[in-house]
Amino acid sequence: MNGLSDTYRFPVYAWISLALLVLAHLLMLLNLNGGKHQLYLLMWWPYILTVDGLVYLRKGSSLLTHHRKKFFQLLPLSIAFWLVFELLNVVLNNWHYIMVPVNSVFRWIAYAICFATVLPAIFETKELLEAYGLYKNSRVPAISPSTRWYKPFIIIGLAFLLLPLLWPQYYFPLIWGAFIFLLEPLNHRFGARSLMREWEQGSLRTFYLLLVAGAICGLLWEFWNFWSITKWVYTIPYVGWLKVFEMPILGFLGFPPFAVECYVMLNTVSLIRKRHAWKYTTYLAFFPKSLRLLLPGLTVLIFFLYAFYMIDLNSVISWRP
Repeated sequence: MNGLSDTYRFPVYAWISLALLVLAHLLMLLNLNGGKHQLYLLMWWPYILTVDGLVYLRKGSSLLTHHRKKFFQLLPLSIAFWLVFELLNVVLNNWHYIMVPVNSVFRWIAYAICFATVLPAIFETKELLEAYGLYKNSRVPAISPSTRWYKPFIIIGLAFLLLPLLWPQYYFPLIWGAFIFLLEPLNHRFGARSLMREWEQGSLRTFYLLLVAGAICGLLWEFWNFWSITKWVYTIPYVGWLKVFEMPILGFLGFPPFAVECYVMLNTVSLIRKRHAWKYTTYLAFFPKSLRLLLPGLTVLIFFLYAFYMIDLNSVISWRP
């Protein structure tokens, strides 16, 4: 479709979200402390729903209107993905949280609600850029189908993962590319969505869109975080003194590959679920059916609670009532 059409109207939920987004900015500009405590939530959920509405306005479909199940599946995966990086940060020691609510139940619920925005923010932004035609006609020279790059990718991925854990003061930036190199060969080999397969077809559009979406989300993360009372701050070696908002300026380079990393990780999860669901059923056949249904959720919940505890123990440096 070229241009806007009267066929697709801005959804009601998106109008409400847009109004909430404007209201959140007014609270920020008026310096109202009550609103600024929860500024992250007041900004990000309205942003996500507003962008979803803009995608629908352009295409007549969106994640929330026509792929609702996928949208809601992103939420626990978003929490889980981000908690992987939170646990890595126990070693990296790159960011900390300040003015975090002292009430543990409220705090952990807030962790979950906040971390659930990461994947929807990135992928809704990517959908918006795609819907409005960014890089629509971009083509690159196609590479020949091959598996020769598997081994170098895996070696680079292992190096990117292990070096920051062994010498975090020198190699901490590498963590934002580790899972791209580790998991992309797996996705390509077993038929999942793959950036390298797109390259074989002469396109890097998804890769470009993810880089731009990551840059946009990174700028918004840091801008809205700067004005919030409950927020994160950085303790990055060597370059931490030169900042835009709370982020050392070179740190903004990590957001584009982080978006790509999230995409590759999501493709791997989809691959595992598709190919190995039957094995899960077979392995747990001796358990009662009710327990088989509860066990995955219980495992995820235990992981979440453990990671939340580790955040409290290692990453929170100040509290508020």
